[in-house]
Amino acid sequence: MSRQSTAQLDPLGGVAHRGPMDVPADLMAFAEELAAAARGETLHRWTATVAADDKGNDAYDPVTDADREAERVMRDLIRSRYPDHGVTGEEWPDQPANGPFGWSLDPVDGTRSFICRLPNWVTLAGLLHDGRPVLGLIDAPCLDELVVGHGAEAWLISGGGRTPIRTSGCIDLTDARLSTTDPFLFDGGSAEAFDTVRRAVRVTRYGHDGYAYARLAAGSIDLVVESDLKPHDYNALIPVVRGAGGVIGDWRGGGDFARGKVIAAASRELYEVAVRSFEAFA
Repeated sequence: MSRQSTAQLDPLGGVAHRGPMDVPADLMAFAEELAAAARGETLHRWTATVAADDKGNDAYDPVTDADREAERVMRDLIRSRYPDHGVTGEEWPDQPANGPFGWSLDPVDGTRSFICRLPNWVTLAGLLHDGRPVLGLIDAPCLDELVVGHGAEAWLISGGGRTPIRTSGCIDLTDARLSTTDPFLFDGGSAEAFDTVRRAVRVTRYGHDGYAYARLAAGSIDLVVESDLKPHDYNALIPVVRGAGGVIGDWRGGGDFARGKVIAAASRELYEVAVRSFEAFA
């Protein structure tokens, strides 16, 4: 498996032209170290009784010691190894960069699953270059599945093996397997649009948070539609989906994720079908 890529991706996914941006091999390896360090703080807490605090937002927003401590150890590793790199995350204040590289961290994506002792929560880490995600990892510690994406490549690391992965390539909505974290996060017309898509697809599954994008990259889910994501939710997902040959963009058919309205699809054709359903509510 090549650890670098010479392919530059277009704004949504798919190889457009060759470009100079290669992630150095030491950073590729370091990303895996971050995932391992986070596992050291999350797995043993998941197997024990999980206590959660409420962050006090409009809806119940749980946070655990696993969230805080996993992000802390990842930040400590970055600070000690690459002190010029910036860090943004969910649980601690931003650390500004002194150069082009920065990290986006979500130590436990799917905290509700975590506190319910379900195994499909993940750790997300994305490497950004001049603000653009260029390397992403989705680690599912309970399942021993680490998915990494960069350039035009994505691979699954599990059981000591490293396997290239690709999306299913599904192009037809009626054949698609759809996922979203929670259908109640859609409102008004977008809720109706989601219901229309849900009734058209082959099967729909809920509650998988970032793990759904790992399964899309690996070919077992074909379409993910989300609302109200934050940068730490999506930065790591973008290189993974695109590296596996998928398309990820906003509800308008572009690459502006600032509104948190995200569609990821196994093919450009399927992405464009989904956009036609949601673009009026973007």
